[in-house]
Amino acid sequence: MIQTIDLRGLQPNRSELLALIPRSQTDVSVASVIAAELIDDVRRRGGEALLDQAQRLDGVRPVAVRVDPDDITAALQSLSADVRESLEEAIVRVRAASQAQLPTGTVTVLDTGAEVIQRWVPVARVGLYVPGGKAVYPSSVVMNVVPAQVAGVASVALASPAQKEFGGSVHPTILGAAGLLGIDEVYAMGGAGAVGAFAYGVPDIGLDPVQLITGPGNVYVAAAKRLVRGQAGIDAEAGPTEILVIADEHANPYLVAMDLISQAEHDELAAAVLVTDSVRFADQVREQLQELAPEAAHGVRVLEALAGQQSAIVLVDNLEAAAAFSNAYGPEHLEIQTSNAESLLDSIESAGAIFLGEDSPVSLGDYLAGSNHVLPTGGQARFSSGLGAYTFLRPQQVIRYSRSALHKVHAKVVALATAEDLPAHAAAVTARFDKR
Repeated sequence: MIQTIDLRGLQPNRSELLALIPRSQTDVSVASVIAAELIDDVRRRGGEALLDQAQRLDGVRPVAVRVDPDDITAALQSLSADVRESLEEAIVRVRAASQAQLPTGTVTVLDTGAEVIQRWVPVARVGLYVPGGKAVYPSSVVMNVVPAQVAGVASVALASPAQKEFGGSVHPTILGAAGLLGIDEVYAMGGAGAVGAFAYGVPDIGLDPVQLITGPGNVYVAAAKRLVRGQAGIDAEAGPTEILVIADEHANPYLVAMDLISQAEHDELAAAVLVTDSVRFADQVREQLQELAPEAAHGVRVLEALAGQQSAIVLVDNLEAAAAFSNAYGPEHLEIQTSNAESLLDSIESAGAIFLGEDSPVSLGDYLAGSNHVLPTGGQARFSSGLGAYTFLRPQQVIRYSRSALHKVHAKVVALATAEDLPAHAAAVTARFDKR
């Protein structure tokens, strides 16, 4: 079952905490050689390579890589009423929360006739990846597409692996979700090949290259994103999911155990971490896990994830130490189930998304909270953020000076250019005031 890491009585600094953090040994670089081969194959052979990769890796050869728009319409019409209503509600909520993320342009007036204009411009075209391995993720369609649309992206392409059960097409629930959002450019392609296709384009199937690639995936998708970065932008190198729960003796051990299990069912490498200052509570959660995990629908997967080196119950002296551990960890999902959750929030600086209180589980964020579930993993929350409308926007500065405003700073520009031994820089300004 799950390991225990006892940090009581210790006062580790940040570097020492980083060394104590439970992590899987997933190394994206290990997958880079294979990912590079798949990308190169797509660049050389185009659509035929994607078909061959689907046959080899997904066990089925699609009739065509691009999904017929009529199939998307049919999938939309075939969505069950409850799934469609749930997706529609998720779209409404994610759109509202994404709208709140839009920055506003500003004009800074530095002097009469001297202005710096800050504007935000969406990328023109994006490629959105929706995984299709151990589960089906129509919610990821919503989380990728909605913020892109809110940001004003004009062209959206979506990729998801070919499904053997559906004749090599994309899973119909994924197609239905795409149809709800008006997306008609969908490709049955997965893994590193799909990332390469997005980055470089595939002319023979009409796939134009994109400027930005977003969405979660396996280690090969992450490796491929690393390889194409520079040709196209990426959101992050997503890895296995993770949940960290900070809880005290007042929390409900049954609910905490259920939340840990909910993320452990994603993948055998999923991380489930509890940090608590109560030994009694830790024992109660462990007992609940021992009872509940084997009964889960994906019990084998859950048990393997909980027993992995990436999962743990961490004992600390107090909640301040719990917050420090969490900040060093930088969890994808952070739940705070303590009697002082709101005040403890002030101590948290690194997390993809934070769920406050007993009635804000991660599962809510996966679907209907309104927040985005495409979040940084593997400690990347220490320096990056989750997907949002801002992901698809680029800040640009527009400089507008009048002749008189330029003249006021003329001498200072010349002084600095001369100090840097760049006389042509100085001359470019001086030339505007020469009598020629």
